[in-house]
Amino acid sequence: MARLTARFWVDAYLARLRVYDIPAFVVAHGDDTGGAVLVKLATLDGNAQLFQKSFDLISGERTWVEMTSGQEQEVDASISRQRSFDPDLWVIEVEDRQGRHLLHEDGLS
Repeated sequence: MARLTARFWVDAYLARLRVYDIPAFVVAHGDDTGGAVLVKLATLDGNAQLFQKSFDLISGERTWVEMTSGQEQEVDASISRQRSFDPDLWVIEVEDRQGRHLLHEDGLS
C-alpha cells in the first residue's frame, strides 16, 4: 500500500483542524517525503500530550499513540530529545482547551 508523503499528511491534518477552528502550527519542519510526525496537544493550562504514529502488531494498522504527557515543559523536553537524534522529524503543535486533536478521525491514522 502506498504511503502519503509527510508533507501531504501534515497539510491535510492542518486543513482538517482549521475546519474545526482548532489552532495548530508547524514548529519543526521535517523531511517532506519520509519524515516522522509528532503531534503535541497543548491544553493551554500548562499541560500537554505528545502523540506519535505507531504500528499495531495485532491489527496490522498504523495508529496514533500517546508518547508522553504531563507538564508542557516536560513534553517539550521530550520533543527536543527526539529532534536531537532525528533531524527529519516534523512537530505539529495543536492548541485546544477541550483537548481535541482529531488524530483518531477517519483519514488521519
